[in-house]
Amino acid sequence: MTYGTPVRAVLIANRGDNDGGVIGQLLRERGFVCEQWAREDALEWPQLASDVAVVVPLGSDWSVYWPDIAHLVEAEATLLRAAHQAGIPVFGICFGGQILAHALGGEVKRAEKSEIGWFSIDWNVTQVTLPAVDGAVWLQWHYDCFVPPAHAQVLATSPAGVQAFRLGRSFGVQFHPEVTPQIIERWSSGPGADELHKVGMSPQELRAETEKRAATSATHAATLLAWFFEHAT
Repeated sequence: MTYGTPVRAVLIANRGDNDGGVIGQLLRERGFVCEQWAREDALEWPQLASDVAVVVPLGSDWSVYWPDIAHLVEAEATLLRAAHQAGIPVFGICFGGQILAHALGGEVKRAEKSEIGWFSIDWNVTQVTLPAVDGAVWLQWHYDCFVPPAHAQVLATSPAGVQAFRLGRSFGVQFHPEVTPQIIERWSSGPGADELHKVGMSPQELRAETEKRAATSATHAATLLAWFFEHAT
């Protein structure tokens, strides 16, 4: 789906990490005007206007269940729930997928198996027809996982848990289809570098693998987003 007149896409992220990457670029190519909303300002967000055609909550270094940010988490969950109830498509990515699951009645918890790096996932071929991304490798960086809400379709899994679910026009994924080399450069610096060392990976290794996989991953992201718009709208 490509829109002929400008409509808005609301991308939600933390300050300093508000990069929609590949997904943001694909939305702009479809005619969307992308607007960034900061999670830290969630208590001050307006209601979604009639020209908002999609909401994309992105990843975060937060956890949905942290008590000190509960007020901000619930404000974002309220907005995502309102979008879902209004029939506005929601595409949640990593933390965004987790908070979407939480907003719609699911659960977020610490994962028994974290994933950092490039991993393949298993698509439920009885629930989704995505042959172009079957066997694709996606960037993962998470310590938490989500249990989808009741009645949601589980579309993909990995040894770490559910990787994708859909409920009506809402779609949540655990992996990062938006990732670019520039995003990984930022994530793998500072505290991110320490996280990588803890799992036996150097920032240089992850950056090099991302450079190698970025173009193919972007192609898969385009396929995934096209599927989302076909089935969610």
